[in-house]
Amino acid sequence: MEFRLHPQLERDSLPITTLPLSEVRLINDSQYPWVILVPRVPDISECIDLSAELQQMLFWESSYICQMLRTVFKPDKLNVAAIGNMVPQLHLHHIARYKQDAGWPKPVWGQLPMQAYSSDEARQCIYKIEQYFQHNNFDQYKENR
Repeated sequence: MEFRLHPQLERDSLPITTLPLSEVRLINDSQYPWVILVPRVPDISECIDLSAELQQMLFWESSYICQMLRTVFKPDKLNVAAIGNMVPQLHLHHIARYKQDAGWPKPVWGQLPMQAYSSDEARQCIYKIEQYFQHNNFDQYKENR
């Protein structure tokens, strides 16, 4: 079988880059810096569907994304979740939260309608993330932990 991104994830997010296991995508909601990791493994819905080695890789990638969000966006709190009730394909949400954001302190789901980035806002946000990736190599990050 071949990996295919779920159509809902494709509609709701913008591509940023790939890591060794996962696609990195920006959720198209300008209210929160919100990145998802989607492991490029076909037909999986839970972390436990991955081999132990791939689970470890997903953990490292998630940690790397959290560090990027903390460094680039300086949130008050990081939310990380793998819910998948609406989209069964395994994907991990990484959301930078601020005490002054419109949904604080509640979870982001179902609180407010999504507000898409303008094309300039999306480019700027993705550029900031890409700059972090260029200056903070994933393999070096892993080795230094």
